[in-house]
Amino acid sequence: HLSLPKSLEAYYQETGRAGRDGLPANAWMNYGVQDVILLRQMMESSTAHQQFKLIEHHKLEAILGFCEITSCRRQALLKYFGDEMKQPCQNCDTCLTPVKTWDATKPAQMALSCVYRTGQRFGVNYLIDVLLGKESERIQQFKHQQLGVYGVGGEWSAIEWRSIYRQLVARNLLTVDVEGYGSLKLTENCRDILSGKSTLHLRQDPPKTSEKKAKKAAKKSLADNLSLQQQELLAALKECRTQRAKEKNIPPYLVFHDATLMQMAENEPQNLNEFAQISGVGAHKLDVYAEDFLAVIKSFQ
Repeated sequence: HLSLPKSLEAYYQETGRAGRDGLPANAWMNYGVQDVILLRQMMESSTAHQQFKLIEHHKLEAILGFCEITSCRRQALLKYFGDEMKQPCQNCDTCLTPVKTWDATKPAQMALSCVYRTGQRFGVNYLIDVLLGKESERIQQFKHQQLGVYGVGGEWSAIEWRSIYRQLVARNLLTVDVEGYGSLKLTENCRDILSGKSTLHLRQDPPKTSEKKAKKAAKKSLADNLSLQQQELLAALKECRTQRAKEKNIPPYLVFHDATLMQMAENEPQNLNEFAQISGVGAHKLDVYAEDFLAVIKSFQ
């Protein structure tokens, strides 16, 4: 997901599309404060009945809570649908890499104060510029360089401020002014934070992982399921697939998918009957390819 689904129902349905080829699959979602603002704008500006809008509001709060959760996602997802899982799944990101939280009371107070001092008329990017003390024409125009909050946020980067604002919106400490083109406004919920009566702990966003490292980790997790000999056999089967694909001038996956080759490497079929039991081997492919691939498998006995 490169944007935030409108509800947990939509998220659950969409993630169910992964893994249909039998291989392990990862559900990965990227979202930011602008997604939250956009969805809330759409919801508030809708002409639907008030009862419907209330339901949609609760659904949005649920998906936001799911995004920012620090406990097992599987447990939370099942609980939302009325099911129960007594033990954490040990498979989701928050189980595999427990989320760190930090006392964000001070920067949250700065962020909220900045919204208030600038008149609750501006969006996230402008507010961050004020906190970081940027010298822009717009800030000069509104004379916000004279405010007490101007430049007080230098301890945190723009990325960290964006995370803080995202979570403040997700926790309903800030809301979106639909008629104000995405400007942020304070809610009643933020009073105790601003006054210092309550503390606020936010999740600490993990450092970015390079695409190269992510792909390497994904490949390693698949290879871990095979023995060394099976990995060597899989490589030979892929080479056979490449040769047959070149002969027919077709993409390799049209010969066999990776999942099919992995099953061959695991099961090591010895004859046509056993080869036909492999997922992804139909009557046509059995007739056309079985002899070549069985020869590769037998060479590893």
